[in-house]
Amino acid sequence: MLKNIGQTLLVITGPTATGKTALSVELARRINGEIISADSMLIYKYMDIGTAKPTLEERQGVPHYMIDIIEPDQEYSVALYQQEVEKIIPAILARGRVPMLVGGTGLYIRSVVAGFHCSQIGKDEAFRQEMQQLARENGNIYLHEMLARVDPPTANRLHPNDQKRVIRALEVYHLSGKPFSWHNQPQNNRATPYRILQWGLTLDRELLYQRINRRVDEMLQKGLVQEVRWLLEQGYSPTLTSMQGLGYKEIAAYLNGQISLPLAVETLKRNTRRFAKRQLTWFRRDPAIKWLDVNSEPETLVLQITRDLAGLSPGM
Repeated sequence: MLKNIGQTLLVITGPTATGKTALSVELARRINGEIISADSMLIYKYMDIGTAKPTLEERQGVPHYMIDIIEPDQEYSVALYQQEVEKIIPAILARGRVPMLVGGTGLYIRSVVAGFHCSQIGKDEAFRQEMQQLARENGNIYLHEMLARVDPPTANRLHPNDQKRVIRALEVYHLSGKPFSWHNQPQNNRATPYRILQWGLTLDRELLYQRINRRVDEMLQKGLVQEVRWLLEQGYSPTLTSMQGLGYKEIAAYLNGQISLPLAVETLKRNTRRFAKRQLTWFRRDPAIKWLDVNSEPETLVLQITRDLAGLSPGM
């Protein structure tokens, strides 16, 4: 077990389907760690299969935070995430344990690691309503193209149908005069009080795509269609931000009679592959991330990380 590594925050990230959950749980068990989810879909209650939410059995008794914290129809933001995590990290450290930020939502991770102040950029309801009206008249792609003109990095990261976040990025530019991606640069924000160590999981793209396809098939076997049907029956609209997530949007379209199930499944696999590609593009821009090939045995990866940490810990 590691001792005396000080005010250190570990980050385990990478694209979907690279095995972040299993690796992080095993690492946490070895180093007395506690896991903070950095996944924008795991915050929602009742959405388990489509989000690949780790079960209690998979968590193996390791404390997890920022999972199942809001209803699917509740609003949430990066600023709220940042505020909550900045309370959780010192509490973990005060218990003499190691905080581990684990997930694939780059903006959540960046909000903590780079420390940019999301909440300091206010809101403009009139502007939001104007953007929503433009989307109704011209489609989501119109807003996405507007964003691409003023903030290409953020537009590249966001799907055109992620209307809420596209509008927020446009709103940030409208209010501050600077693109959202500018506010996301470490040099433009406060220094974090923690020593940050980051590892990213990756593998050959074709192998990654095969994993994604298998994961989608497994989700269907576990009851993804039934889960989405239940959410719709509870009155959760398919237009909600939560229901626009991968798996939920495609299956909702099938259940609403818009497409066939085979087409919904193929669309989900395609959209997930594209999402993984965007994730890789986002994380590859960060030179602080040390990349690990998940073709290696999980034990090898855990040992590699613990060896990296041993240099910080005279008690190892």
